[in-house]
Amino acid sequence: MVAGILNKFGNDVETLTILPSAGGAYNIWKNDVLIFSKEQEGRFPFSDDEVIRHLG
Repeated sequence: MVAGILNKFGNDVETLTILPSAGGAYNIWKNDVLIFSKEQEGRFPFSDDEVIRHLG
């Protein structure tokens, strides 16, 4: 997933943070903006493209 994000956005991404936590929940942040939360959604992303679309 990270490779796909960096391939698409390159230097436009100042920071990309994926924070794993207990129970397999994780949050994905781009430039301090939450773009996907497994904890909030109750599921993993359907595909890497789902996360990448939220980055656009």
